[in-house]
Amino acid sequence: MTAADKAARMVIEAAAHAPAEEVPRRVCEAVCEGLGMDGATLALLTDTPSRQLLAASDDAALALEDIQFTLLEGPCITAARTGEPVAVHDLRHDVTPWPLFGATLRERLPRVVSVYALPLFFGDYVLGTVDLLALRPHALDEEALEQASRVADAVTAALMTTREMLLTGSRAPAWEPQDVIRAHWFDTARAVGALVARQGISQEDALALMRAEAFRTGKPLADITTDILRDLHGQP
Repeated sequence: MTAADKAARMVIEAAAHAPAEEVPRRVCEAVCEGLGMDGATLALLTDTPSRQLLAASDDAALALEDIQFTLLEGPCITAARTGEPVAVHDLRHDVTPWPLFGATLRERLPRVVSVYALPLFFGDYVLGTVDLLALRPHALDEEALEQASRVADAVTAALMTTREMLLTGSRAPAWEPQDVIRAHWFDTARAVGALVARQGISQEDALALMRAEAFRTGKPLADITTDILRDLHGQP
């Protein structure tokens, strides 16, 4: 049995008897353990303003996700757009095709050495991505990266058991940990909506303004979201 087959089986087993709100977190943990990685994130609609962060294994993985969503570039954005796995085998020596991402990641996460992104397919549509990080170079060789598509298929299958929670409408999602998920998806969507209503602009332009402010100030996008919502409710 290959490492990818083992990881895929671990993903399915992790989700089999878990409460729906715990499935993404358990899936991330299973992917990390099965593929021998140091962190993972799971997101849907990765390259759109409606992106939904479902889980991050730790603070480093969350920072990796936040950097890419703020800058609108990086492995997971490219994987979502192309439908192909993306690899950065050695950040210490490789020049990435995303200049802002590469520089920001090295500054904020200097211990992260390799990053991988796997597209999640629902039929012919890219549903989202799994991001993987490691503190060593070449954590996945080319053969392992190709085989990892089976792990991504297992992740998609695991998420199908939570499909009711993917359609929560105006309610905050119940994914765990709730504070992280709320800040990095639900509240961001509310802030985008507030800017759309206030300035009469599109969702894409509203999110672009928020990203620009995050880049200008060096704040995480979640902090920009908090500022907008605080201003919306007239809080000091």
